[in-house]
Amino acid sequence: MIQEQTVLDVADNTGARAVRCLKVLGGSRHIYASVGDLVVGSVIKAVPGSEVKRGEVVRGVIVRTKSPVRRPDGSYVRFDRNAIVLLQADGNPRGTRIFGAVARELRQRNYMRIISLAAEVV
Repeated sequence: MIQEQTVLDVADNTGARAVRCLKVLGGSRHIYASVGDLVVGSVIKAVPGSEVKRGEVVRGVIVRTKSPVRRPDGSYVRFDRNAIVLLQADGNPRGTRIFGAVARELRQRNYMRIISLAAEVV
């Protein structure tokens, strides 16, 4: 479960390394975000010379959470760290590579471009 002020790893090659969640999108009562939810965040750590700068406000989708996500078959999936993939305005990823595994729940949310770029779908 991701909420405001949560620090997330960035799982793409945009140059950002860490993002602090500013807002969970999806309505006024949407307090927590899980895999596949959109968040607005601020870059708190970035690689020098990258296209994304420290302090920049970005939009992204959650691809991994430490909190377990229940699947329809009754199983759970969880990861070691919370991670985000930064998105452009049209919903496509800003980076050209996705690092690490991503959850299969992104397929139901129609993030097929992220699924295709990811090395592993769990």
